[in-house]
Amino acid sequence: MKILVCISKTPDTTAKIAFTDNNTKFSEAGVQFIINPYDEWYALVRALELKETQGATVHLITVGGADTEPVIRKALALGGDEAFRVNADSADSFYIASQIAAHAKQEGYDIIFTGKETIDYNGSNIGGMVAELTGLPFVSIASKLDLNGQTATLRREIEGGEEVVEVNLPVVISCQKGMAEARIPNMRGIMAARTKPLKVIEPVAADHLTGIVAFELPPAKAGVKMIAADNVEELVKLLHEEAKVI
Repeated sequence: MKILVCISKTPDTTAKIAFTDNNTKFSEAGVQFIINPYDEWYALVRALELKETQGATVHLITVGGADTEPVIRKALALGGDEAFRVNADSADSFYIASQIAAHAKQEGYDIIFTGKETIDYNGSNIGGMVAELTGLPFVSIASKLDLNGQTATLRREIEGGEEVVEVNLPVVISCQKGMAEARIPNMRGIMAARTKPLKVIEPVAADHLTGIVAFELPPAKAGVKMIAADNVEELVKLLHEEAKVI
């Protein structure tokens, strides 16, 4: 079994966000970058579990410049077998999905895993696009995966309950909480990652369908108003006139 895990570089959640070039570019100055948590904690770790239980080979792929290599090296340290970096820098989801799909078609994977979304743009669309471009079925926001031969049984949380889906491999799956438990790379994995293959491949021709016009920060939060516990009338007035929640 061959598995491909899509890895995205994202800012750490504690990073201070700022923009440059008249608010058209994200400033990376002083920002610590990490593996997108949904890609690492759920997609990658579930793939590694299948490697341990079913002898799967786990490949990793990212689309980005050389600055993404420390991130994908960490994914190798967790247990990935081989990594690919498409040498292109783009924030356009269709372009990124096109690069992943082109590689996937050449390699013939049984499962393509993505996280349910990235924590920077929250797009949640790479998995569906990769599925469309490769002609594979897609199951989104899966919280559990069981395999029986070439049949995958997946569970998804839906409004008011849970949905169980069966699909034949190959398949594209986006993963959310519940799919697996997070892991921490050990020293052996970190040392081994230095010698594992990380191949740089040139991008295929693909369109950029979207572009970033500008960024802006949310408005600053107003100061907290303290209301005496016995002043219910004032509390109700503020909730109605200022907070507008009643």
